[in-house]
Amino acid sequence: MADEKPAVLFLGPPKKHILAGLEEEFTVHAVVHPKDLADDLVARLAPHLRFVAVGGPPGGADGALMQRFGKLEIVASFGVGYDNIDAQWAAAHGVIVTNTPDVLTEEVADTAIGLLLCTVRELPRAERYLRAGEWARKGDYRLTASLRDRTVGLVGLGRIGQAIARRLEAMRVPVVYHARRPRPEAPYPYFPSLIEMARAVDVLLVITPGGAETRHLIDAKVLEALGPNGILINMARGSVVDERALIAALKERKILSAGLDVFADEPLVPQELIDMDHVVLLPHVGSASEPTRRAMERLVVDNLVRWKRGEPPLTPVPETPWPPKRA
Repeated sequence: MADEKPAVLFLGPPKKHILAGLEEEFTVHAVVHPKDLADDLVARLAPHLRFVAVGGPPGGADGALMQRFGKLEIVASFGVGYDNIDAQWAAAHGVIVTNTPDVLTEEVADTAIGLLLCTVRELPRAERYLRAGEWARKGDYRLTASLRDRTVGLVGLGRIGQAIARRLEAMRVPVVYHARRPRPEAPYPYFPSLIEMARAVDVLLVITPGGAETRHLIDAKVLEALGPNGILINMARGSVVDERALIAALKERKILSAGLDVFADEPLVPQELIDMDHVVLLPHVGSASEPTRRAMERLVVDNLVRWKRGEPPLTPVPETPWPPKRA
C-alpha cells in the first residue's frame, strides 16, 4: 500500500525516545545485539530495507551486516563516536552514516572537567572519608595534588576537545594538544609527537575518536613518559588506552592517578581498577543528562526522517559526506 510505513531496523539497547520517534514514521524491527538478528527477519527485510538505526553497543553495523541488505541507504548512529559502524564500507557502497555531534559537546566537556577535578583533588575519596566517620576520628583529609601547577595535554582537539580547552583556559590552566594534524585556528601549542607531549605535561586528557587508528594509542611508553606525577583522564573510548598497561602503571606508581569514564569491555571493569583507591571511575556518563540524551535521540530520528522525505541528512560523518564528493 502507498501509505504503508517503511521498515527500519534498530540495533542496540532500547532507547525510548528513538523508538517512539521512529514508530511515528516507520515500522520498527528492534534487536539488541546484531548476532541475535534472526535469518527469517533478514530474509523478510533484505528486499526493501533502506534504514538502520544504531542505539550504541552492543549494537553496531559492520560491512558483513550491511551487505545483507542490498537496498540499505542510511545508518543513523547514536553518539558522537561511531567506531561500531564500518563507515569505510558504507562509503564504498553508497550508504550514508550519521552520528549525533554538537548536541552533546558541552555536556561531555562539563563531565571531563568534573572528572579531572575529582581525580586531581580526590573529591570522591574525600567524601568517602567523611561518610566513614574518618574526619571526626582522624582529623582533616590529607592534602592533595592541584591543578594550579599543572599543564593539560589534550589528545584530540575536535569539537569536544575545544570545549574542554575553553573551560581550562577560563580556569587559568595551560593547555597544549596533540592531534593527527595541527589546527591553525587553535591558540594552543601543538605537539606532533604524543610521547613528547606526555613528557611536557602533567595531565593527559584523551578525547580522540575510537577505532583501529587510535587503538592503544595510550600505551606503556606514553604512560612512562607522563611520569610519576602524571594523571590520565580518558573521555574517549576504552580502546584508546591499553588497559593492561594502565593497570600496571598505576600499580607500580609510574603515574599518579587516572580518571576513567570509558573502559575496554564495557560494562565490565577490571577488578584491579575497582580495587584501587587512587583512581576515579565513572560508568560512561559523559553525555548522560536527560536533556542531552533526548537531543541525541531526537537527532537519530531526524536524520532518518529527513532521508525518508528526500531531504539531506543533518549530520553525516566525514567518511560519507552529503552531498557526496566527486571522484
